[in-house]
Amino acid sequence: MKYVKATAILPETLIAEIQKYVQGEAIYIPKPEATYQKWGTRSGGRKLLDDRNRKIKHLFQNGSSIAQLAEDYFLSIETIKKIVYTK
Repeated sequence: MKYVKATAILPETLIAEIQKYVQGEAIYIPKPEATYQKWGTRSGGRKLLDDRNRKIKHLFQNGSSIAQLAEDYFLSIETIKKIVYTK
């Protein structure tokens, strides 16, 4: 997160209003909820995990055992169970 000087982006009247509540402090202004993105959306990490999980489900449906999938993908048996038994 980078910091931006309020005087560089906000009108003086708004700065004066904010100063009624806080002065000389760093404050965080969150994004509107409508602009939130799920984890990994921008980096592509989410897609990689979704693709991996789809492949694990496919292999399980075609006869691979949970223990073998755990070994092949370096995941715990419990994690493989969560992947293969979720919709």
